[in-house]
Amino acid sequence: MGLEVSRLARNNADWQRLLKICALADTLILDEDGVYDPASFNDRLLLGLKGTMSEAELHVIKARLRGGILNKARRGEFRCPLPTGLVYDHSGNVALEPDMQVRETIVHFFETFSRVGSASQTVKAFRQEGILFPSRLHDSQTVFRPLTTSTAMRVLHNPRYAGAYAYGRRRYRRTIDGKRIVREQDNDDWTACIPDAHPGYISWEQHQENLRILKSNICHR
Repeated sequence: MGLEVSRLARNNADWQRLLKICALADTLILDEDGVYDPASFNDRLLLGLKGTMSEAELHVIKARLRGGILNKARRGEFRCPLPTGLVYDHSGNVALEPDMQVRETIVHFFETFSRVGSASQTVKAFRQEGILFPSRLHDSQTVFRPLTTSTAMRVLHNPRYAGAYAYGRRRYRRTIDGKRIVREQDNDDWTACIPDAHPGYISWEQHQENLRILKSNICHR
C-alpha cells in the first residue's frame, strides 16, 4: 500500500518482478487511485503501465539534471573537485593553494620534469632529493607522501595545473557484474576545455609540450 505504488521498485524490471510475486502470493496492491489484483490481467496491465510511466519520468528528470550540468560545464561554471595544489576561494573562484610548501613542491615537480624529460626520472629525482609530494585526502586534509610514477603521470596529464577548465576527460561505464570502468577520452571528445580559465602552475603551451614529451617517451620504449 502506498500513495504511488510504482515507487515500490527502482525500475520497471524490478516492478514486474514484484507484480509477479504479488500475483503468486494473492497479494493486493493499493494506492490512492484504487485497489489492484496482480493476478488479474487488466489490473496487471494497468500496473505495468504505471511502472513504465514512472521509469520514463525518472529518465526525463535525470536527463534534465544532466543537461543542466553539461550546460554549466561548457561555460566553465560547473564546480568540479580540484587536484592537489588548487583550491576554491571564498568567492568560489579557483586559486592556487595558500600553503607555500605545497605550491613550491608542485612548481619544483614541473621544473624537474622539464629538466629530465621523463615521469619516472622525475620520481627518481624526488626520491634522491628526499622530497615528498602533497596529496589531498577525502577530508580535504593534505599529506606528504613519496612521489610515485602513477601520481606523476596523473599530474602531468591534468590540464587544471595549466589553468585550463576541463570537463568530460573520462568516460564511465558499468560492466555486467556492476564494476565501473574508467576510460580516458581524447581531447576532441571532452565536453569542455577552456584554457586560461584560472591560475595555474604552468602555461597551456607548456602543458601541451609535456604531453608531447610523454607521448614521445612511450613511442621510444
